[in-house]
Amino acid sequence: MQLNTPSSPHIHSGYQLSQLMQRVLLALLPAIVLYVLFFGWGIVVNILIAVVAALAFEALALLLRKRPLAPYLGDYSAVLTAVLLALALPPLAPWWLIVVATFFAIVFAKHLYGGLGYNPFNPAMIGYVVVLISFPREVTSWLPPEAVSGQVVSFIDALRASFTGILGNGIPPDTLSMATPLDHVKTQLTQNHAISEIITGNGIFGQLAGSGWEWINLAFMVGGIWLIYKKVIHWYIPVAMLGTLVLISGLFWLIDAERYASPLFHLLSGGAILGAFFIATDPVTASTTNRGRILYGIGIGLLVYIIRSWGGYPEGVAFAVLLMNMLAPTLDYYTQPRVFGRGR
Repeated sequence: MQLNTPSSPHIHSGYQLSQLMQRVLLALLPAIVLYVLFFGWGIVVNILIAVVAALAFEALALLLRKRPLAPYLGDYSAVLTAVLLALALPPLAPWWLIVVATFFAIVFAKHLYGGLGYNPFNPAMIGYVVVLISFPREVTSWLPPEAVSGQVVSFIDALRASFTGILGNGIPPDTLSMATPLDHVKTQLTQNHAISEIITGNGIFGQLAGSGWEWINLAFMVGGIWLIYKKVIHWYIPVAMLGTLVLISGLFWLIDAERYASPLFHLLSGGAILGAFFIATDPVTASTTNRGRILYGIGIGLLVYIIRSWGGYPEGVAFAVLLMNMLAPTLDYYTQPRVFGRGR
């Protein structure tokens, strides 16, 4: 998330950090509701486990650093990190996977660098990448939409599956899990299937992208636009990132529509929109100048498409954000605006 901090002279906006974090959490709520409608209550269990673990690890780190608990636990930064991480992990993920990801996000990516404001990498994406590399099967096995599986996952079933590995009807979640639309397309393309063959008659695909995913991502976009309207984030990074992704995917799609997925599929099937509005705009790890933000967003959009199309993973948002986190200080250095009263 990227807070709207203007250049000097600095005038207080009237909002505290906790209020800004609460607005971001509120903007995520419509998409979370659609997650439940399409994929069951597993995502809510993910969020609850991640939030409890994040607050516990935050408190432990603060105690070890001899810092007061109340100001830091009450700023909602750990809660927001936990929610973003939970949304990136599949529903019915085992509880230990969520805890491990949260531990690395809060302790390693945040507090070992000095806490909020000092971390060079996005904490949620660090936690996600650690478990993705370490436990790829658990991280890439998603539930199909309820309309496809015919299995309604209740809150109790999701809670039982997370802690015991067994759903309420006695079957393991693995029997219901399947690849995401992005993963399915990538795998089938490596087996020389055409896009039209892959999508036709497959229930995990909707009208524009993955079934359910398209509506969830549209909800993320609505929440992100609301944050821009409320001046919680700037438009530069989301527009640059998504515009670049649409442009490059559209170019390859026009060249060969049977080998490369459409721009709408790339926008609405994975984590691009969530990443553009809620992750890439993190105020600490993103570029801070206007020109730097545009270049930063362009770089993320380009890397997302490269990783999705030719990399070893079906989704590239987390890797793209972390790679551009490393470049952000350099972008800021070379895109500093002219100092008032001086020539260029």
